[in-house]
Amino acid sequence: MLPHTLARRAPALAQKNAARPARGLVNALPRPPPKPQPPPETFASPSRPRAYYARPPPRDLPPYSRAWPGLLAACVAGVGAWAAFLAYAANQERLASSAVRRVLADLRDSADVRALLGDAVRAEPAWYLNGSPWVHGAVKMLQGNIDISFRIKGHKGAGTVYFTSIRRGRGEPFTTLRFKVIADDGTVVLMPREGAARDP
Repeated sequence: MLPHTLARRAPALAQKNAARPARGLVNALPRPPPKPQPPPETFASPSRPRAYYARPPPRDLPPYSRAWPGLLAACVAGVGAWAAFLAYAANQERLASSAVRRVLADLRDSADVRALLGDAVRAEPAWYLNGSPWVHGAVKMLQGNIDISFRIKGHKGAGTVYFTSIRRGRGEPFTTLRFKVIADDGTVVLMPREGAARDP
């Protein structure tokens, strides 16, 4: 374009640009008026955090339960069960000994015992042993000492047999000191000692 043409159009361009609004001011919104400030608050005591809820009333502690009575009862029950097992095992050992079997054989062969108690003489079972008889005393074959007593019964009655035998020295036979049957009615039957010598 020629210089004189530009000089002639310059005032028109300037007027047109002045009439055009600014691009950034078209979408601008007026600012909201400022909010009023809250009234000042004064504190008469030091500022510190306070509880947000009321404290619950104090509760009583749960009752104290002692554990030693239950432990003591369990220990007593365990010791009692172990003692009962040992007694049962010792009774079964006495019942299976040759001395008890020999005594029962002599009682079955005795005419006096059969006349007093009847036939089928046998050891009387105990209800607390599930049908096994209870043999009191001790059978110590190695120490040479046998001292037992137990209940017997027949078809006519029942009684208690007592048997005591000792061995005075090593290698010697057993010597019977006591062998008798006492019926429930008080009748006593003395069994023969076979010359005071006996080997169970």
